[in-house]
Parts: sequence; structure tokens; C-alpha cells
Amino acid sequence: MVRLSGMAWPGLIDAHIHLEGLADAKLSVDLTGTASLSEALARIREWAGPLPKDAWVVGSGWYNDAWPDASFPSRRQLDAAVGGRPAYLRRKDGHSAWVSTAALRAAAVSRETDDPAGGSIDRDEGREPTGILRETAMGLVARLLPVPGEAELDAAMDRVLGELAQSGLTGVHSMDGARALSSLQRLHARGPMPIRVTYNLPLADLPHAERIGLRSGWGDGWLRIWGVKAFLDGSLGSRTAEMLDGSGTVVLPQPQLQEMIERCARAELNVCLHAIGDGAVRRALDALAAHRNAWSGWRPRIEHAQCVHPKDVARMARTGVIASMQPIHAVADRAIADAMWSRVTQNAYAWRALERAGVRLAFGSDAPVETADPLAGIDAATSWRKRAMWHPELALTRASARKAYTSGAAYAAGMEDDLGSLRPGKLCDLTVVDGHGVVATVAGGRLTWRRKRA
Repeated sequence: MVRLSGMAWPGLIDAHIHLEGLADAKLSVDLTGTASLSEALARIREWAGPLPKDAWVVGSGWYNDAWPDASFPSRRQLDAAVGGRPAYLRRKDGHSAWVSTAALRAAAVSRETDDPAGGSIDRDEGREPTGILRETAMGLVARLLPVPGEAELDAAMDRVLGELAQSGLTGVHSMDGARALSSLQRLHARGPMPIRVTYNLPLADLPHAERIGLRSGWGDGWLRIWGVKAFLDGSLGSRTAEMLDGSGTVVLPQPQLQEMIERCARAELNVCLHAIGDGAVRRALDALAAHRNAWSGWRPRIEHAQCVHPKDVARMARTGVIASMQPIHAVADRAIADAMWSRVTQNAYAWRALERAGVRLAFGSDAPVETADPLAGIDAATSWRKRAMWHPELALTRASARKAYTSGAAYAAGMEDDLGSLRPGKLCDLTVVDGHGVVATVAGGRLTWRRKRA
């Protein structure tokens, strides 16, 4: 018998994470935490140095809003660091990419290239691409990136799952592509996974799911299918969040959004709608209004919901839409939110207002955009907001924040009968904590991680 000293919580669940992004970060240059453009370039140069001259330099994590000069970087700066190689580096939020001249050339992107629908190519005074691609324009180059082999990806994914268990997580809701699902299936077949994974497929794969009759809940307690993820707008950091004032980028226009929801409701697949700006949130609610209780397992979710107009808060509750939010975003976003959303920050990251209105909350991290540490997320939703004195009236109690990481997240994936609370008959998923952090993680009655004794 294993004896654990600490307080046992229901197993913590991250309701929005990108396992593929976390795995890819282990196979590419990681720019997370770089404090300046020069530091980012130095890290890129060190990574690129040993690579073949024609190899792609791939990475992620740069965040210009944290640099002394918050201007977006250029391809000219990148060209020197990568030695003329093709390079593709995703911004921390995943909604912009910084690419080199060789990458643009390989993708045949030039001054004559039109902006794709739902995206844009940043240009200089002469209309030449600067090296920054936003939203759907990222795909112009991303389609050319080399794909890691199965063994390489599986090893990275296995490490990621183990690290998530170490952080206290017993389950995650993954927003990923087919590569991640294939890798997870291989790992699942080899033996017990350390955490439960609920997978949400991208909108592009909806036709395949319809064709084979895939429905929400298919799978088992360790790996299962749930919903379809679609992007309505961009992000605050990339200046593409769709706001009611007309700013931002409409990634998925309303007719296509309505069609998607109708198809998902008919197929008995849930929807996970990425909407950050108050304009995108309103469009999501408009499209969902006609589909309340579409079928017995209907659990529509708005992912992020970072800015919600007060008139839409009550409407979200009435239509039974789940707010799948990531409190840790507020910590990173405060400065830029004050700069760009100064008139509406009282409606931003409004966890308490949503809870008070009766909206069900499900919390996650959006890792690798931010840390996957659920204790950091709980602190962001509670104590941090009060310490920062940033609309402290929107902070939650610790009990409410834990609920959003447990029963709220379980409900958002249709698993409330098995997970989310410590009751007889439920699965034995526990996160054991003390005053110093996570002591141990238990999933399915199995110890998946334990802190070493001093």
C-alpha cells in the first residue's frame, strides 16, 4: 500500500491543451521565455548551426510583447540567424508565424500573392512580405514543413504525457490534428497511459468523421473522441481577435459557422468554438441559439471567451454554452489587454461574472501557449487577480477554480458520471497536494507520479 501525505483533490483536468504542440516543442527550437529579439535570434542561431544547409529551422514560443521593442520581427533578421535556411517559427499564441526569405521563396509567396481568406501577409512600404504571416496565411508555408517520424513523435509525446502527470493532471482535452491522435493511439496500444486524453478534431476533418459515423464519446476511459474544434477569430497578441468595434480577423464567416454547427449537431459531435474577442463570442452564441439541446449529449463550448460583452453573459448561461477558459492567459495578457482593450477590460477574463450568471466553467492552460501547471492556473483565477489589483471583482474563490478544473472540465467532455469528484462509484483519479505543490498523481487507481522524498 502506498501512503501519501497531503490533501486529496479530485483529479485535475486540463480542458484545453495542445499535445501535438507540446511534443513538437521537444523536437524544434523553443523560444519560450526569450526576453528580447537578440536573445531569440541567438537561440535560433545556436539551434540552426549544426543543421544541414538546406534543412528547415522550425520552432515556436517567441512573444514580441515581452521584448523591450514589441515590434514584430522581420525575415531579414531571421535570414542572418538561420544562415539562409528556410525557417518557420510560430508565435507563442499560435496565430502568427515568423518566416525567413527562403521559406517564402519555397512557398512562392511574394508581393503578388494575395492574402488568403481569414488571414494576412504583413508587408512593407513596397508591398514586399516582411516575414510575418497571420492566421490562415501561416498555412502558405506550414504545408511545406518536414514531418517527424512516428518513433520520434511518439517518444516526444510520451515525455509530454509523463510531464503533465507530474504537474498533477489526470486528464486533458486535446485540441490537435491527426498526427497527435495517431501517436496517442500507438501509445495507448503499448500500455497504460499516465493521463486520460479526450481528443477534439479540427474542422477540416469533419467530413471524414461524418463519413465513418464518428460520434462524441467514442473510445474508452483513456482515449476518446469528443468534439470538433473551429476558429472563429484570431488572438489578442496577434491583433486578430474579432471585436464588436470591427477590429480583428474573421477566420470562420457566419454562414460556414452555422453550417458547421448544423452538421455537428446532426452527426452527434460536439463543438469547441475558438472565440477570443467579444465579436467572435457573440457570433458563436448567435449560431448556437437555434441548436439548444440539439441531442442528449450536446455540450457546446466556447474556447477562451476572453472578452464577453455583458449582454452576452446571461445569454451564454441561457443557451447552456460552456466557457472553456484559461486563467493563466490573463497573467500574460494584462499589459496588452490594457493597451488594446482599455475600454472593455472589465469584461475580459471575466470568470466571476460568468459564474455568477450561471455559466458552467471548464479551465485549462492552452499549453504550450502558456504553462500547463494547473496550480498556476488556479492561482491566476484567484489570488493573482487580487494581488495585481486588476479588476479583482472578477476573481474566483479557490473552491470555484478547483471546480472548473475538475467537475466543470469533466462535464465539458461528458464524463461527469465518472470523473470530477471524489464519490463512491467514480473512477479513482486524484491529485494530492500540500503547501509545496503536487505530492502525487493517481489516475485510474494507479500512481502515475510521486514527488521524491527529501
